[in-house]
Amino acid sequence: MTTVPRPRTTEGSAALDRLLAEPSRAVLAFDFDGTLAPIVPDPRDARAYPGATAELARLSSLVASVVIITGRPAGLAVEYGGLDNIEGVVVLGQYGRERWEAGHLDAPEPPAGVQLVREELPDLLRRYDAPEGTWIEDKGHALAVHTRRTPDPDAALSLLRAPLTALAERADLTVEPGRMVIELRPPGMDKGTALTRFATERGATSLLYAGDDLGDLAAFDAVEQLREKGVPGLTVCSGSDEVTALADRADLIVDGPPGIADLLGSLRTALESAAPRD
Repeated sequence: MTTVPRPRTTEGSAALDRLLAEPSRAVLAFDFDGTLAPIVPDPRDARAYPGATAELARLSSLVASVVIITGRPAGLAVEYGGLDNIEGVVVLGQYGRERWEAGHLDAPEPPAGVQLVREELPDLLRRYDAPEGTWIEDKGHALAVHTRRTPDPDAALSLLRAPLTALAERADLTVEPGRMVIELRPPGMDKGTALTRFATERGATSLLYAGDDLGDLAAFDAVEQLREKGVPGLTVCSGSDEVTALADRADLIVDGPPGIADLLGSLRTALESAAPRD
């Protein structure tokens, strides 16, 4: 029989126990890239880890809500995750600025600063001699500079961090660091704010959030703040060798997207086993 892995902290264990005891009011929240989907050299090639989408679909009928909170445009996360035909899964894209639910996408217009960055970013990379392999991902509401395909990704990030920060300040945008990437995006919304609003909206009495990168720290903060308000929360790190900040704070660490898929399966099995039968 598959068992749900136990968190290493008292707070995480309490949250897991509440989730399993009262799933009808539990919210399960997940990052996409690096959590539900493996990190790949080109983000356009990212797809959900085999079996993860099917487990999300089954879990969505067993808990109050399943939500994916991602820096990607919501529509892309739906496409790459194969989520378009799954009932009960909500996708909050662009750190919560966009919302996809039941086939409908709600997306505001991006602020003017995004266009400024779009126009100036190629010249900035040329002026600072960004190494070969550096490339720009246009997310519509944000732009990201990736260095994963350069000979020395960390050195490329160090070279570009200061000029990108200066450009973001001129454009009234914020800088979001990540795994071999620096993103310039609108301020005022992050994964923590998005998670708090969603959990409150759904009346969650327990909460799980799983992520892998620095942008997920805000969601971990939100889980801790909700705990202080009486909502037990469990933080899960999709572990990697590239980022350790989340692992240091997580209640539970699993082995990347395969570990997340296994966790989904064990949760689903436990909830189905506990469900009353006619």
